[in-house]
Formats: sequence, C-alpha cells, structure tokens
Amino acid sequence: MFTAFSVPNFRRYVAGQSLSLIGTWVETVAQALLVLRLTHSGTLLGLTTAARYAPLLLLSPYAGLLVDRFPKRRVLLATQFGLGLVSVVLGTSVLTGSVRLWQVIVLAVLFGMFSAVDNPARQAFVQELVGHDLVRNAVTLNSTSVNVARVIGPTIAAVLVSTVGIGWCFMANAASFGFVIASLLSLDTRALHPSATVDRARGQFRAGLRYAASRTSIIRPLLMMALIGTFAFEFEVSLPLLAEDTFRGSETTYSWLLAALGAGAVGGGLYTAYSGRTGVKRLTKTSVAFGIAVGLVAVAPTIATATAACALTGAASIIFLTTGNATIQIASEPDYRGRVTALWSTALIGSTAIGSPIIGALSDAAGARYALLLGTAACLCAAVIGARPVRAAASQAPTAQ
Repeated sequence: MFTAFSVPNFRRYVAGQSLSLIGTWVETVAQALLVLRLTHSGTLLGLTTAARYAPLLLLSPYAGLLVDRFPKRRVLLATQFGLGLVSVVLGTSVLTGSVRLWQVIVLAVLFGMFSAVDNPARQAFVQELVGHDLVRNAVTLNSTSVNVARVIGPTIAAVLVSTVGIGWCFMANAASFGFVIASLLSLDTRALHPSATVDRARGQFRAGLRYAASRTSIIRPLLMMALIGTFAFEFEVSLPLLAEDTFRGSETTYSWLLAALGAGAVGGGLYTAYSGRTGVKRLTKTSVAFGIAVGLVAVAPTIATATAACALTGAASIIFLTTGNATIQIASEPDYRGRVTALWSTALIGSTAIGSPIIGALSDAAGARYALLLGTAACLCAAVIGARPVRAAASQAPTAQ
C-alpha cells in the first residue's frame, strides 16, 4: 500500500506538498466565504470560481507543452513562488479592509494562470520521483495526501475565520508554499528519473492532441473527466450554497461538509493504494458509484445525513480521480506525458470555468439540491461513455480484455 514512500525523494516531496495543500484548502474555503460576504450571490460565487479556473481551461494544453520542454523541478519552483505571491496580495487587501470583488476576481485569474502550469508539472513530476514501476502507487498516495489536506484545511479555515478573520487564511496559504519550495530544493537530484526534455518544433501542440485522441485508454478517461469535472466537481459552489441557503447553517457548516468530503477521500485513497487497479472498466464502475453518492448529498434531509453522504462522495471521487490519472499516465509515453497530464488538468480543473457559473445560477434559481442532481446525471452519462467503447472492444477482440 505504501511502497512509493520507500523512495526518500518522494517522501520529501509529499511532505512539503501536503503542508502546502492544507494551505490551499484554507484559502479555498476563505475565498468562497469572502465572496458570499461581499455579494450574497450564488451566481457571483460561481463566476468568481470560474475566474480562478478559466486559465486552466484555456492555457493548460499549452502549459503541458511548456512542462515537456523544461525541467519539471525548475517549473515547480517558479509556479510555487508565483502562487504564494498572489495569496500575499489578496490577504493584504482583506486585512487592510480595501478588498473589492473585482480584486478577488483579478487575483483569482492570476492564481489560475500559475496553476495552469503548476498542475501538469506536479502530476508529471511524480514519475520522475519514483520511476515507471511505482507510478501507480505514487499517484494514489499523492492523491490521498491531497485529500488529507482537504480534511485538515477546512477545519483550520473554520478556526481562523472565527478567531482572527478571513484575511489570515490567505496569509497562511502564502506561507505554506514555502514548504513545497523547501522540499524541492532538498531533493537528491542524482536519484531522480528525469524525462528527456522536448526540443522546440512546429506542431507539437497539435501532435499532443492527436496522440491523446489516438489512444482509447487516454481519450475515454479524458472525456469522462471533462463531463464529470464540468457538472459534478463543483463542490466549491454547490456545498457552501447547500450549507447556507438549504440548511441555513453557519459559515463553519461548509467547512465541515468539505472536511467530510476529504475524510471519505482519504479512505478511498487508501483503498485504491491497496487494490492497485486501473483501467477504463474500473473507471466506469466508479463513475456510477460517484453519481449515486452525489445524489445522496442532494436528497439528504439534514446536515448530519448530508455530512455522511459527503464522506461517501469523497471516497468515490478519489477512486475515480486516482484511477483515471494513473490510467492515462501509464498509457502515455514520456515525451507526451506533460501534454497528456495537462489535458487531464483541463478536464478536471479547467472545466470548472464552465461548470461553476452553471451550478451557481441553477442553485440561485432552483436550489443547491438540483445543482447536485445535475452532477449525478453527469456521472451516469460519463459511465455510458466509458462502458460503450469497452463493450465494443470486447466484442471485436475478447482476448484483449
């Protein structure tokens, strides 16, 4: 289950990244609460969230090519510094009382621009840390650490918001990026497994798209992730509105729902690390389970039942994410891995730029429950995308399964 942790470089990297991701979740909670304080609008919350993720939708494929061209460790050092600087500026604006919605949106766009490069670099760098044989286990453990942060981060955010105020949440995130920078600088570069950088040439972006489209083990997970990422993974919009408008909870209610989501994801991540299975078949089954879990959150009659359903949703979501991520990384050749993982980031995070305004507007018009049910429908449709090609392949070449 924990084989990849036998690699010292991977241990250092995950330790630094875990602390940084705690800070990121602190800021994620704080930004949603800040926008609701400033506007009291689900639609504007959705638009602000979209502003944070629009650069990932527009720039990630090109950012993946940048990741293939330059050493990934150097890329990560630059992006972590930039992300920390953005958090400092936003935190300063809040603490001085000068913050306005337009400032939040502008800084959200800048945060997204750095993240567009940072996400594919982080994902592709995992294999350089552990080598090809351990990539499945390393991806799973890395994703599990992300969701441990999702448990701890909202809890810290709730404490900071209720004691010292929202502004210090952004400052805490800014400081947390220093842990990643320190871990990257402390790596034993002799023990890395660096991929060869790709020389600049015409048509490399289109070549990456053609490469991904030509491999069913890559294109099907990407299509499934794009659909689910657009309509089901909009928890930064749907959950605060569910907590505030549907259940009439306090500002900490959203934090507990998000923490339950993360707690379930930790359990799901450990299960995935133990089972070690990947592939489109598993992804399809998990998509169905994910849809059912989101549906349970949508129809939950009380905060307690919604919290329990969020834990189930978190477990299903991490199994889906780690299975899909490991599947495409194993299927891709080293020269294309940066571009392939960038497409995965676009499908997962960039799609939020499209889905967040839709989920926010639907929540304002009909309620957060209906927005979550739309996510259920998306998961079930994604399962159809995954299942139909698998059945076709099985009928043509049964021995290939």
